[in-house]
Amino acid sequence: MRYLNIPNQYSMKKAILLLWLMASTSLLGQEYTDYLGAGHAEGISISTSSDQTREDWNEIATGENTVNGLGMDARLLETSRFLAQCTFGTDLNYIENVASQEFEDWIDNQTTIPTSTMTALTNDIYDQALQLWIANGNDPEDYFGPDSRHFLYAWWQTNMNNDDLLRQRIALTLSEIFVISMNSDLENYGDGLANYYDLLANNAFSNFYDLLMAITLHPMMGFYLSHYNNHRTIPAANIHPDENYAREIMQLFSIGLYELNTDGSYVLDANNERIPTYDNDDIKEFAKVFTGLGPAEVIENEWGVVPEFGVEFWFCKKDVPMAMYEEWHEEGEKYLLNGYVIPAGQSGMEDIEEAVNHLFNHPNVGPFLAKRLIQRLVKSNPSPQYIENVANAFNNTNGIRGDMKAVIKAILLDDEARSCSWINHPHQGKLKEPMIRYFNLARQVEINNPFGQDWNVGYTFYQNTGQAPLAAPSVFNFFLPDYEPNGPISEAGLNAPEFQIHNSSSSLGYINMIDLITYPEWYPIFENWEINWEDNARLDFEALKYWAKDPEVLLNRLDKLFTHGLLSYDTKNIIVDAITPIQGTDPDIDYMHYRVKMALYLLFVSPDYNILK
Repeated sequence: MRYLNIPNQYSMKKAILLLWLMASTSLLGQEYTDYLGAGHAEGISISTSSDQTREDWNEIATGENTVNGLGMDARLLETSRFLAQCTFGTDLNYIENVASQEFEDWIDNQTTIPTSTMTALTNDIYDQALQLWIANGNDPEDYFGPDSRHFLYAWWQTNMNNDDLLRQRIALTLSEIFVISMNSDLENYGDGLANYYDLLANNAFSNFYDLLMAITLHPMMGFYLSHYNNHRTIPAANIHPDENYAREIMQLFSIGLYELNTDGSYVLDANNERIPTYDNDDIKEFAKVFTGLGPAEVIENEWGVVPEFGVEFWFCKKDVPMAMYEEWHEEGEKYLLNGYVIPAGQSGMEDIEEAVNHLFNHPNVGPFLAKRLIQRLVKSNPSPQYIENVANAFNNTNGIRGDMKAVIKAILLDDEARSCSWINHPHQGKLKEPMIRYFNLARQVEINNPFGQDWNVGYTFYQNTGQAPLAAPSVFNFFLPDYEPNGPISEAGLNAPEFQIHNSSSSLGYINMIDLITYPEWYPIFENWEINWEDNARLDFEALKYWAKDPEVLLNRLDKLFTHGLLSYDTKNIIVDAITPIQGTDPDIDYMHYRVKMALYLLFVSPDYNILK
């Protein structure tokens, strides 16, 4: 029995009342404004006949913890939720470490951590995989790459062992805005996919102008949106500049279709109609700008091919920005938006820099980018004030426009992202993308990996859910930012982008995948095509089995990792009731293993986990 060391023998109710009065007056020599048990134990001594211990448990519940605040998880859960928005998942020790510091300090530190080059890793992994192929008695001429498989190996290898958690999360976010995809001929160029991803990671905290210029000149984007080898106008041959990139750099990468206010709302004309940001004539003028770009360098080849305009993309070095070939660049003035004119007589690269800068300074960019980044990281329906706060950070932070670090901080530290008062707001939250759920499971549960490398092509998961890094079905990403599923969400005028790929097939596919990979005896969590199936990495429940001795203790542990203290009473009881009967005395059955499997399966298919609040 525990008791508070207070003179006289008051009843328990009187003792609690007295302590409340003492905590709110000067009787203890210090005035507190919050409640007893939040860590304010000064002047209070705790006595107990015994600390609580349980058989087969290492933990001890000490009497001091009744009032010193060590048993309160509010900051830990707040931190878990914060990290769910800006990482692919962390273990409990990492969450505890971040909980001991200010979130802004963590962000500042993350922006200084350099990222390793995925380009070099993809090429290195290709070389290793080739040697495995040869060692297994195969002909090296029959092994191809590096291709998308080797890029995915490198992506997983990087993101299972990295310290730059925020940078990598932002890189994936940017990859869903500035889309290229291996669902095209680009699948054959793993080094190019990796280098494009490096571009996104390296520019995650740079200036948006630099990011937009780098994307414009990257050969993978040039090929994907067809401004690689884009010809100037040749009327006699009926050749005109390709308009693909000109359209998408405006519609998808910078300003959108309609003029916006700073808070993301539409600017309306006198007839209360939206005002388009550009028309077909504007597209034609921008198309003239993006002409004359071709390979800056070519790969070593036996045919004597050298860098020049018109060289097939296969020969182009994919990790070197495209070069300008002036004779193929459209000459003359270019009439851009709102009466802006690029003068004649400039070099082709000067035209491109001026056009990108023209878009960069358009008033739409701040709110356009703000909403898309918020949707990917925090919630599907940010309030106008939230969008405006982030747009203002983009427009001017310490006199600088386009500071991506300031934008990311504004998103993650905004009251709408951090305040508990928002959690139960009906507009709060977002459906987690299937691949984010996959990454969480891989990063936050221990893995047994005989191969020793975290190579994963994720093919079966992709087939079941339609998602993998850089694998969108089109330049419009996996889903549209303004998608509204039929029903209550649409009727409320709300967006829920991720629901566009949440259908009868993918939802069941996801459930089946969770069932498989949480059954490690049957199925691995990684698919490495270079090794035997049985040597693939699988989930390891050994650490979680310790907590599974008590179903509620296990669920509390999983709640801290995956649902951030928001696991509902009903869901928790459903899972506890389901796993409690998994027990027995048969020495050949590892009952705790199956408890963990069932708990993870039920948690990962629950709305409590799948909706990030």
